[in-house]
Amino acid sequence: MKIFLTGADGLLGSNLVRMLLDQGHEVTVFIHPSSKSKSLDGLDIEVIKGDILKPEFLKGTLDSFDAIIHAAAITDVWPSRSEFTRRVNIEGTKNILQLAIDANIKRFIYISTASAIMENHGAHYGLDYIDSKFEAQKIVQEAGISGKIETICVLPTFMIGPYDSKPSSGKMILTLALGKLKFYSGGGKNFVYVKDVAQAAINALTMGESGKAYVAGGQNMEYKPFFETVAGIVHQKPPKIKVPYWLILTIGKLSSLIADITNKPPLLTYPMARISLILQYADSTETVKELKMPQTDIKIAIKECYDWFKSNNYC
Repeated sequence: MKIFLTGADGLLGSNLVRMLLDQGHEVTVFIHPSSKSKSLDGLDIEVIKGDILKPEFLKGTLDSFDAIIHAAAITDVWPSRSEFTRRVNIEGTKNILQLAIDANIKRFIYISTASAIMENHGAHYGLDYIDSKFEAQKIVQEAGISGKIETICVLPTFMIGPYDSKPSSGKMILTLALGKLKFYSGGGKNFVYVKDVAQAAINALTMGESGKAYVAGGQNMEYKPFFETVAGIVHQKPPKIKVPYWLILTIGKLSSLIADITNKPPLLTYPMARISLILQYADSTETVKELKMPQTDIKIAIKECYDWFKSNNYC
């Protein structure tokens, strides 16, 4: 199949491109001109640079594609409220979706986030990143349900794996690998191998029910056992000190106040402090069944993430 992929230079996108190529697909990627990521260097792909808020020049050029995978998004959680984040994630998605409809693309795969539909999602915490992804997801689902175009929404949990050039989710692993992580909080997440998510998205090109959203998760773990697992792989001691609930909230509140004054990103925002204290668990049984999503041991994901950081001189 001939695939058009946005956001190809991110953690998921970089793995998606490689897996699409390995499975015989022809790939064209759409990335922002400001991208400095080198994760796509040397790959047999066509690269188009542009802005999903100004994609007019793409009109009439997508007719030959079989499917679009839309992974481009602003994932920053600071500032918590950001009109730019909302514009990129909502209006940008509308733009690419409309281009797909106009070009009679058979299937549109949207990469959302599991946080958007969990009970404790961003609407409870004032995060425009999560709220905007949820709003965009509803737009995509409605297009699929109405029959305008076939759509599948893939909702990853906390992804771990190689090619995390920012770094994004792998920052926890990198911090521990550098011996700088001494504390942990209560709470936990659903951790998933990024290549399992990528395979679910690829399978969604031909599988799944149009208009439906599929949670792409892996293993539910509290932070303490997760960090103990990471420590064994990166050959460091796991954090031993559990920070009290009230102290994490205080640090988050103070950090957010200082960030508002200095206009510099805080180490920990107040909304993220609150989220860090809950169990963000997920169930991907339906995705495993309908999209044939693999369920790889999270230790493999951690090791590949760490090995990539090492080979690229992050640690």
